[in-house]
Amino acid sequence: MTHASEDVHAAPHEGDPRLSDGPWRAELDDRTVEAVGALTEALETVEVARGHLYAFHQLTGSADFKLEHAVELLESAGHRRLAERLSQELIGRNVLPGRWTFQVVEDYEETYYTVFRRFEREARELTRGLPHVHEADLKRRRRSVGEPGHEAAPSEPAADRQAGPKKRRDHR
Repeated sequence: MTHASEDVHAAPHEGDPRLSDGPWRAELDDRTVEAVGALTEALETVEVARGHLYAFHQLTGSADFKLEHAVELLESAGHRRLAERLSQELIGRNVLPGRWTFQVVEDYEETYYTVFRRFEREARELTRGLPHVHEADLKRRRRSVGEPGHEAAPSEPAADRQAGPKKRRDHR
């Protein structure tokens, strides 16, 4: 898809073509870039949900070990019957029918997460395989060139407040 004379992977700003408004970007349809950006944003939300699922997995496992400690304390305090019931009925119990949390995580990943990621990667081919093109467009439009803290990339020298006039943002 890349023209021989134009390598989108060798642009300014640490080789990140997304940070320069070159001819490669003009070839991409703005609606497509926005749509792929929206799909990526949805995937990012799924990533957060997945993180919460892992937190659920770890917290539930931690609670099970804390429960075991509480059972030991109850037993040593003379509450053997309650300790036995808790040990028998709750320690190691499924969180869903037939499933511990690791199985819930695995089912989520196989049934939903992996499929979602595959589609997002496929859609990203519409932006030459580059992620976050929509966000890079926003950065190019919203940053104040020459203003400290508005450098395009870490390799760009920090702006000097004593320097001349600044290029104003383009809020199209």
